[in-house]
Amino acid sequence: MTGTGGAVATKLSIGGDFVDALAGGTIEVLDPHDCSVLAEVAEARAEDVDRAVAAAHAAFPAWAAMPAAERGRLLLRLADAVEAHADELAHLETRDTGHPLRDTAALDVPRTAATFRYFGGMADKVEGAVIPVERGFLNYVEREPLGVVGAIVPWNFPLMFCSWKLGPALATGNTTVLKPAELTPLSSLRLAELIAEVGFPPGVVNVVPGYGPTAGQRLAEHPDVAKIAFTGSTATGRRIVEASATNLKRVQLELGGKGANVVFADADLDAARNGSAFAIFHNQGQACIAGSRLLLHEDVAEEFLDGFLELARSIRLGHPLDLSTEMGPLTSPMHRDRVLSYVKVALDEGAEILTGGGSPDDPRLAQGCYVEPTVVRADPASRVAQEEVFGPFVTVTTFRTDAEAVALANATEYGLGAGLWTRDLSRAHRMARAFRAGMVWINSYKRVNPGSPFGGTGQSGYGREMGFEAVHEATEAKSVWVNVDADLPPFYRRG
Repeated sequence: MTGTGGAVATKLSIGGDFVDALAGGTIEVLDPHDCSVLAEVAEARAEDVDRAVAAAHAAFPAWAAMPAAERGRLLLRLADAVEAHADELAHLETRDTGHPLRDTAALDVPRTAATFRYFGGMADKVEGAVIPVERGFLNYVEREPLGVVGAIVPWNFPLMFCSWKLGPALATGNTTVLKPAELTPLSSLRLAELIAEVGFPPGVVNVVPGYGPTAGQRLAEHPDVAKIAFTGSTATGRRIVEASATNLKRVQLELGGKGANVVFADADLDAARNGSAFAIFHNQGQACIAGSRLLLHEDVAEEFLDGFLELARSIRLGHPLDLSTEMGPLTSPMHRDRVLSYVKVALDEGAEILTGGGSPDDPRLAQGCYVEPTVVRADPASRVAQEEVFGPFVTVTTFRTDAEAVALANATEYGLGAGLWTRDLSRAHRMARAFRAGMVWINSYKRVNPGSPFGGTGQSGYGREMGFEAVHEATEAKSVWVNVDADLPPFYRRG
């Protein structure tokens, strides 16, 4: 079942057991390097989701009643297990997603362990509040778990997003049903094995890979699910909101983005070039927070672009397991074709392809889902500058003034992440306040930490992951009033 000897977990994890899907269906999981079949995993459908929710529902009372410190210890043990199996998990994630091993080993797996450790430490530190009210009464607020949390994670960072969803839900006493993306379920299923091995009670975490219109839809509409936490496209997020209306469940959405990355004339251009390349080309641009709109002050635009294009052309594409590879394949053939279709859109709109725009010529990569780093000079109102491409595809626009930079940065329906590069501290704070985004990075990009809230505004969704904000998202506030003054006159006297 485990990946240590080359085998991978392929069954659904429900109620502490690894089981086949009731209908017997399976999903082919492909290696994006050459589109060969990595595994066939059980395909969860509505009836399997029902089983998983029932298991989570049955496990909830005991899990919620467990001392918070004990829940925390289990999460800390899970963090230790992730670190103990770091090499295995990094290789599994790389083969499944195409994300280069140098990144899964250095970023994805350590961030997964860090998130479980953060929420393991937080479990017994969730505090309520005492509210100052009128004399004679004590009013306190405590935070209670919601119940069963349905978590739907995307295919771009599947292992890391598992920890983002599970960590706060489990720490606060909720039980969970996790639906990984059908394209990349392998690390989630391996995580389910580790969760069982470290001693989580059966039913507390259930993992059911399946397709969105079947398994995802059923999870979103299920009457015994108290909350859906979803990361994915804006279009799917809207469908989840509609399905959630069956029982008015809480919904937390982390959706698409079209991040502005603004370089001012006084920026350190070398740092800005390197940071901007990471912002868009890390994980092949498959990130909701990618800096996919590069806004350059006209005084430094050509100087910046000379070096940036040279850097983009020098990025090493190759097999994701090769530690010298800087950019691997996109995660699926369908997504590769979608990203490449935007090159035609750009040309049809009159944009200029400055570099890239196709698949690499290297015959060793011909069978895979590779796309060259692509830089496009485009009108800020064009489709390629407004729609989320979700690939190694960045548009370039120039600006003259700070006000114009703000207007361009805010000129999309999304509001997830934004970055800016300047040596002027006053400008940095003004711009951070003016940008309509849930996260702003100054002289950096795409920094995340378990303690820092993550989420967006507008069509990028609502709610926050990570930090104390995530604890509030995973709990309900209950206000309790106590009459502490026996001599308090009653409202109505008799006699």
